[in-house]
Amino acid sequence: MSPRFLTALPVYNEESHVLPVLEEVRRHADDVLVVDDGSRDRTPLLLAETEGIEVLTHPVNRGYGAALASAFDYAIAHDYDALVTIDCDGQHQPRLIRPLVQSLYPADGQPVDIVSGSRYLETFANDSIPPADRRRINAEITRELNERLGLHLTDAFCGFKAYRCDALAKLEITEFGYGMPLQLWVQAARSGLRTVEFPVPLIYLEEERSFGGSLDDAVRRRAHYQEIIDRELAACGCQG
Repeated sequence: MSPRFLTALPVYNEESHVLPVLEEVRRHADDVLVVDDGSRDRTPLLLAETEGIEVLTHPVNRGYGAALASAFDYAIAHDYDALVTIDCDGQHQPRLIRPLVQSLYPADGQPVDIVSGSRYLETFANDSIPPADRRRINAEITRELNERLGLHLTDAFCGFKAYRCDALAKLEITEFGYGMPLQLWVQAARSGLRTVEFPVPLIYLEEERSFGGSLDDAVRRRAHYQEIIDRELAACGCQG
């Protein structure tokens, strides 16, 4: 029997992308959840006019990690077998949704807990060149997570992932900003979750897209990510 899976999109002020992305996502996923994280543009109106989706709304903007945490809770509460998360900025290819889910259930019969998209595992034709500071910080953080947690990642920050919901129940996400993936990796390692990467194209459509506030400064962003890693390792008593 095929796993019953939910595809969730965190959305914040995405009026220019949300309709074409949702149209493509709905071609490859039966159950679609949009977590509107307090959008102030026309995104809520566009979502209200879109059929075939569920919408979960945060009254105010809480952060990227908070939107994903809400998607986790929704998938668990509604008894899905698996959850796929995909960003709404056009950087991910919805045609890969089902292959990601299938990778959770490999032929060897040993279920995978997290299948994480990687933009650096393979090279694709027409790959974008990422902003230099983002690539550098991703590489540094990925290397540190591997060294301190015994992981084998090539891309710590890709938002295109598939999870088994049994595994999601072992995570407690309290980091509600863009650093949420770092907390997730520490908790996944602590819980012994089985993780594999899945190659996805490297696509940047809006290199000028803002993180918001102080995180737009690369030095402060790098320090913020380091703080999250150190704090989470200390909280779980992990060595590293």
